[in-house]
Amino acid sequence: MKPAMAALTVAAFLTLLVDVAGGHRDGLALLPGLLFTVAATLGFARVEGRGRRRFPYAYIAVLFLLGFAVFVISAASVGATLMLVVLVIQTTLLLPLTAVVVVVVLLPFLHTGMAPAEGIREGLSLLAVGAFAAVVTKLLMRERDARTALARAQLRVEALAVLEERNRVARDIHDGLGHALTVVQMQIKAARAVLAARPDRADEMLSKAQHQAEEALQEVRRSVGALREPRPPVPLPEALRALTETAGVPTGLEVRGERRPLPAEAEESLFRAAQEGLTNVRKHAHATKAELVLDYSRPGVRLEVRDDGAGLTGSADGGFGLLGLRERATQLGGRLTLDSAPGGATLRMELPG
Repeated sequence: MKPAMAALTVAAFLTLLVDVAGGHRDGLALLPGLLFTVAATLGFARVEGRGRRRFPYAYIAVLFLLGFAVFVISAASVGATLMLVVLVIQTTLLLPLTAVVVVVVLLPFLHTGMAPAEGIREGLSLLAVGAFAAVVTKLLMRERDARTALARAQLRVEALAVLEERNRVARDIHDGLGHALTVVQMQIKAARAVLAARPDRADEMLSKAQHQAEEALQEVRRSVGALREPRPPVPLPEALRALTETAGVPTGLEVRGERRPLPAEAEESLFRAAQEGLTNVRKHAHATKAELVLDYSRPGVRLEVRDDGAGLTGSADGGFGLLGLRERATQLGGRLTLDSAPGGATLRMELPG
């Protein structure tokens, strides 16, 4: 908009210069015309950046007086009319709508010295030109503001997307890598306990620990190298059954109802809930057994992790693992609950689907 306005101002002065050179207009009009051109092209950026309101008003008043002088001396030349259009555009850009209306309404009075019929005709024409310039400028300003607002909204959306992705990666690392490393720790502790008495048993435990370490490495590669790739299409019951084999405590799996396909995000969240639940059983519950229940018999789907341990000893809010599970459930329109008593605890995730 600014380059176009500057080009229009220069074109107005050149038009006036051609009229004067051709002997059609008074040469005295060139001086106020040149001052108007310099002020409108070089002064606008300085005035636009001013925070106080009086500077734009003073600037527009000076342009109005210069434009009036050019218009009167040049006897309403085309160049003078173009300068008045520039005046209206800059008033619209700098001042409130009331000031724009005042400037546009004053334009027809510049023809006061003409014959009544001609003055009315020319005045109405100038009024129409000024109103058209103000309306078009206002529309362009609204489009500019809309583009700016859209760009800001896009930046906010991108920032939220980055934050959501970071939270997702944090959940995946905690749920996947944390689970695998917990199993490795348990297996190594058990292997060290029986290393002297039963080397064969210790070797078996170390082999399981090595397997879990390899899974942990794969989890890291998956989270870092392919953050947006979905999990392999392994049926959820089979994935849970494989999870029970490395749970660290005797763990059973019960599947209720007829299995049906679920969204990938839902199966991922249910699997992570089972991982986190079994990790907490191993680390905190002091349980002798655990059980996974996958229930398809309801309108939604529910996963429960039960144990016969000592129950929850700290806050019911849990740590990062439970926080991540609650975030997963909320994003999918479900919920996560944790019921605890001295005879055991039940972690329950319910999702639509």
